[in-house]
Amino acid sequence: MTSGGDAPGMNACVRSLVRSAGSHKLLIDGIIRGYEGMINGDFEPMSARSVANIIHRGGTILKTARSKEFRTKEGRQQAYEQLKVNHIDAVVAIGGNGTFTGADIFTKEFGIPFIGIPGTIDNDLYGTDYTIGFDTAVNTAIEAIDRIRDTADSHDRLFFIEVMGRDSGYIALYTGIGVGAGNILLPETDTDYDELVNVLKAGVKRKKLFNLIIVAEGNKTGGAIKIAEEVKKRFDHYETKVTIIGHLQRGGAPTAADRLLSSRLGYAAIEGLMNGERNVMVGIINQEIVYTPLKDAITKAKKLNPDLVKMSGILAT
Repeated sequence: MTSGGDAPGMNACVRSLVRSAGSHKLLIDGIIRGYEGMINGDFEPMSARSVANIIHRGGTILKTARSKEFRTKEGRQQAYEQLKVNHIDAVVAIGGNGTFTGADIFTKEFGIPFIGIPGTIDNDLYGTDYTIGFDTAVNTAIEAIDRIRDTADSHDRLFFIEVMGRDSGYIALYTGIGVGAGNILLPETDTDYDELVNVLKAGVKRKKLFNLIIVAEGNKTGGAIKIAEEVKKRFDHYETKVTIIGHLQRGGAPTAADRLLSSRLGYAAIEGLMNGERNVMVGIINQEIVYTPLKDAITKAKKLNPDLVKMSGILAT
């Protein structure tokens, strides 16, 4: 099943799961709309043919949803009964923090083995270098900002551009480095308005004609609109504009990197189940497959690479 927010590459992962399961002569069903579909017994038998021609598609053919009912003991009990009626022995859940939190609770209550696959553009899960959809989201944001750069350059403007990522600064950091941003405002660091204004003033002294500031949506100070307003009070040299890229980052065909990652994780999930792995998230660290307990995946913090943060500041000067 796919659950929570959609991410480019989920379909590639579903394809890999179905075909890998088939190689072991396993029967596999797709659960439609995540935990909501599990509660309602919305299962569809899948085969190699049913996942043909989907590796390049964004979104998820299994659909996705967030289920309030699954958060209750009664809802989970109903989901368990549906799994047993349909002879389901194990579940592979592609999703993020919320998906794995539900899986961890459910498996402790009812003993159904779960394997989690990290599918979220936020790249905020401990136990893997990258999550499904992150690379595509960054590429989408970079492509959009490259277009914004043309306008900023033409009109001598200061753009505050908000990218997604929830409480994680991964998308903002990678995007900011990729577009050569003048500053990157992350949830993991405090926003110092005086320092930001000083950076902008220094740029003006160097005859910098425009500036791009990347803001992570989870920034503690506020979103791009609020930050732009505060900066304008202190420094109004540039004509200031705000762009929020939003859900554009979730859609579109997955990149080659996401297709490969999704395929590897789907294959490794089935191999892990066959080798006795239970209640873990499969990830890739330093190009090697690893299995991390679901509890660790959802409770341990995934920190930004401090060298990348330091480098981004140096390159922006």
